[in-house]
Amino acid sequence: MAVTCRILPDAAEAAWDGFVRAHPEGSFFHLAAWRQVIARGFGHATEYILAERDGAVVGVLPLARVRTRLFGDSLISVPFCVYGGPLAADAEAAAALYAHAEALMRQLGVPVMEFRFRTPPAWLDETAWPARSDLYVTFRKPIAGDDDANLKAIPRKQRAMVRKGIDRGLVSVLDPGADRLHDIYAESVRNLGTPVFARRYFRLLMEVFAKESDIVTILDGDMPIASVMNFYFRDEVLPYYGGGRAIARERYGNDFMYWEVMRRAAARGMRLFDFGRSKLGTGAFAFKKNWGFIPEPLHYRFHLADGASIPDHNPLNPKYRAFIAAWKRLPLMLANRLGPPIVRGLG
Repeated sequence: MAVTCRILPDAAEAAWDGFVRAHPEGSFFHLAAWRQVIARGFGHATEYILAERDGAVVGVLPLARVRTRLFGDSLISVPFCVYGGPLAADAEAAAALYAHAEALMRQLGVPVMEFRFRTPPAWLDETAWPARSDLYVTFRKPIAGDDDANLKAIPRKQRAMVRKGIDRGLVSVLDPGADRLHDIYAESVRNLGTPVFARRYFRLLMEVFAKESDIVTILDGDMPIASVMNFYFRDEVLPYYGGGRAIARERYGNDFMYWEVMRRAAARGMRLFDFGRSKLGTGAFAFKKNWGFIPEPLHYRFHLADGASIPDHNPLNPKYRAFIAAWKRLPLMLANRLGPPIVRGLG
């Protein structure tokens, strides 16, 4: 039977997710619920494409259109997520998804389409899909079910930082809501010169992924000094949106926080720790390497209309240097007000 493609109907979301969870390259960011997160959280149109053969799911492609005046117009799989791209059972299903996506791109008049692969795609025509592989890496590592084994697996200098947080008497708690996380995260990213997401976006993630997420907050006495939202997929934990107050560094809050995420996840049965995406040459990159994680290049591929170029909307782009410096000096209340309309276009 031939492969057919259609927009995902609500009634087929369970079948979509079943295919994602069974596929070796499936990720948390391929799940169908991201469709409503992107639509409700940012107002972007979504185009989730389902490939079927004789009524069975043989491929999925989660796409969203990110279009703003500041940052242009792109189809991305998946915006605001580190992984994405089509998942297919075989080469025929992959070809059908690519053909459908390219036709959609032409129909909408979108100049750029981006697929965010974690591993190199098997069925992609590399001549038609140039890469951007010099910017992002990811960090993934197995963890054991034993706390002592996981602690000993951390390199000596970083392990000492974790122990200092333990000795200081820091404690971790699970927050039922996203407000404390957002307050800490907003301060953290302002200090880096980066616009913040809206508070309602964090609340939406906790609502939509209620069974697949939690928030670990670190307390120094009664003071919350660091916090992170974590996602759970199969046997993996992904600490995703996290940050610390300025004081957290001297009190070892960030080191202790990620240890607590690892410890709690191991007790929950997770066996892989995904430290997430970082840009080469940044402090986050160095921090994750210090934990003994080996960077793995991410494979982001682009399909470009005539005359279009690969977007370069990242803080390492020299043209944003003055903006970043100015943003760091904004009062936090003003940064929190101005940030969400800007960040919705960054994808």
